[in-house]
Amino acid sequence: MTEFIQQIINGLSLGAIYALIALGYTMVYGILRFINFAHGDVYMVGAYMGYYLAPSIMGVFGKESISGGIALLLASMLICAVLGIVIERLVYRPLRERPKLTVLITAIGVSLFLENAGQYVFGPDPKPFPDIINDHAIEGLGDLTVTVSQVLVLAVTFALLLLLTWIVKKTKLGMAMRALSFNPVAASLMGINNDVVIAFTFGLGSALAAAAGILFAINYPSIDPLMGILPGLKAFVAAVLGGIGNIPGAALGGLIIGLVETLVVGYSDVIHIPSTYRDAVAFAILILILLFKPTGLLGRAEREKV
Repeated sequence: MTEFIQQIINGLSLGAIYALIALGYTMVYGILRFINFAHGDVYMVGAYMGYYLAPSIMGVFGKESISGGIALLLASMLICAVLGIVIERLVYRPLRERPKLTVLITAIGVSLFLENAGQYVFGPDPKPFPDIINDHAIEGLGDLTVTVSQVLVLAVTFALLLLLTWIVKKTKLGMAMRALSFNPVAASLMGINNDVVIAFTFGLGSALAAAAGILFAINYPSIDPLMGILPGLKAFVAAVLGGIGNIPGAALGGLIIGLVETLVVGYSDVIHIPSTYRDAVAFAILILILLFKPTGLLGRAEREKV
């Protein structure tokens, strides 16, 4: 039982990171009905922003300080929010009236551009992420090993989910996002500036991806320019699993994918699935969901007029 609880804790910590990335996918899809495959690479940029900003920010606030870690997280989120807005303005907005396949191919192109630009600017070699917090195992939990970084991941993810829920449910921009997701033409006729709302959505999703990048780097302190490929794809699987376009569904899907991946690794001898197949299991879940419940766990079927 102790081992099982340990695997659950590890899975929730990993799944929380997937959930933050999946939120960006699901928000953009909910409004524009397309998948921004460059989103995983924004997550990579967020981790690198943390890497380069850490010496100066931690120098001001002190090494391994909570306030310095929060400042670093916010700075990376702000930079990636601007990056997301720029990508939307320069790349996606001119193609908004084009076929969805055109936009999808363009998103893949943006993803490849960010990956190769990252290798050129940051270098292709992995870099050790600096120590932002004093990471150690929390005492008094018996045989369980729960680290400060795992608690931090869960706490920050929960706080950001609450903040996102408040923005979507209680603010005028959130109301505009919901209106735009239902009917863009009607929203525009009611005086909503669709361009501003869409840009805000991209910025908000990119900021969450940056937070995920920082949290991942704290838990697994090695970053590289291609680190966003697999987590980005798994977060997409999580968004589809929970119900693409559904914010609680994206969070739930991320947690489930993280738990499944961790349990496959932890119990590979019992279930006779090699631990190296954990990525394949995630994509097998995607196939099963598309076959038996295409709308996802919390998604709703939508009728389209011909």
